[in-house]
Amino acid sequence: MYNSKSPNAEEFISDQEVLESLDYGVKNKDNREEIEKILAQAASMKGLNHRQVALLLKCDDPKVIERLYTIAEEIKLHIYGRRIVLFAPLYLSNYCVNGCRYCAYHNANCEMQRKQLSQEEIEKEVIALQDMGHKRLALETGEDPVNCPIEYVLESIKTIYGIKHKNGAIRRVNVNIAATTVENYRKLKEAGIGTYILFQETYHKPTYEYMHPKGPKHNYAYHTEAMDRAMEGGIDDVGIGALLGLYDHHYDMVAMMLHIKHLEDVHGVGPHTISVPRIRPAEGVDEVYPHAVSDEDFKKAVAILRCAVPYTGIIISTRESPELRAQVIRLGVSQVSGGSSTGIGGYADGSGEQREDTAQFEVNDHRTLDQVIGWLCESGYVPSFCTACYREGRTGDRFMSLAKAGQICNVCQPNALMTLKEYREDYASAQTAKYIDQVIEEEVKHITNEKVKTITLQNLDKIAAGERDFRF
Repeated sequence: MYNSKSPNAEEFISDQEVLESLDYGVKNKDNREEIEKILAQAASMKGLNHRQVALLLKCDDPKVIERLYTIAEEIKLHIYGRRIVLFAPLYLSNYCVNGCRYCAYHNANCEMQRKQLSQEEIEKEVIALQDMGHKRLALETGEDPVNCPIEYVLESIKTIYGIKHKNGAIRRVNVNIAATTVENYRKLKEAGIGTYILFQETYHKPTYEYMHPKGPKHNYAYHTEAMDRAMEGGIDDVGIGALLGLYDHHYDMVAMMLHIKHLEDVHGVGPHTISVPRIRPAEGVDEVYPHAVSDEDFKKAVAILRCAVPYTGIIISTRESPELRAQVIRLGVSQVSGGSSTGIGGYADGSGEQREDTAQFEVNDHRTLDQVIGWLCESGYVPSFCTACYREGRTGDRFMSLAKAGQICNVCQPNALMTLKEYREDYASAQTAKYIDQVIEEEVKHITNEKVKTITLQNLDKIAAGERDFRF
């Protein structure tokens, strides 16, 4: 049944192949020779296959796990440096026709106040986000072809890109909406989206169908094959992820590796990002999750992903606590949300995630964006609002070739510093500004290309003088 190049979901995500891989992992979890080979391959930044991932997932030797963490950190630093990209979710509508058992948007939730933002309300939300300093958004909606059609999403994207407030501008809009048609993906591409994001939730078909008992999302194959339609529609930057805890995360991690191999074998490019959300409490949801993932297992999963798919961005949201976010950033996470609201209209009115009557899930990191920026700087990272690759056409295989060769940092490093300088001049608190000054002063020293360093320093001075939007 397993065929990585098949167009059929149940053949490129073969249940039998996943189970055999997990069995292989159990049988070889104490095989020192095989483990050493896998760790050496990971350290060479050549990536890992699904069976190697299965073995690492099953291995519980503390010494092996510690080495895994060290290798993951080295890979992260080599490819992404100390940069951490910042974004915010923007929830447009919580109308939904699906019955997802884990989501507050499910259509039987009578406690949920249904709301769709008007274009005027979207403008207020975007201005509030710009006033925080955000440059990159991830649009989120429930699935409802009547109350939230594709035309509404397209109009909203146009509205967002058209808003310029003081020095604020949203330069990249990523989109996380339900699986749709090739035609609609073409429309999203034409609208200028960045990455198309869709979580599989779980790759285990029986659990998937149980968790999605009704609505269009019940169709496992249509959902799982969405990225193929997106790429057929011209979208070459896609983001995948599993909602860890719906089913055995070992199964979902191995299956996700099969999905990645399928995208690479068929389309020549793997996922631009992988998200690692864990199941969180939500209003109107009483489901029990026997496969909930512990903090230690979660950290190990992130480290394995960084070793297995070294070129991809790994995203963590405010679902997780500040303490855990700090730990997994070290192990491979390269993108984080900050100052997030999961409620509809929560930015403009200041209610943030406290709008529980419209929120999709509870958040666990309540810090403002400025606090997150200060924390990252103080921790030795370089917060980045860079969107240059998307705007310069470095997407799809162009981005991947640079990332796989470890060369993407040559443009990302100076771009991160210039966008951080913009944040410092326009939005930072006095304390955060001091942290930023220290980070920029130190990081400029590490730009190895003297010409790039000179241009960066010149642009930093221009930004301080009031100019904006420089990029390599």
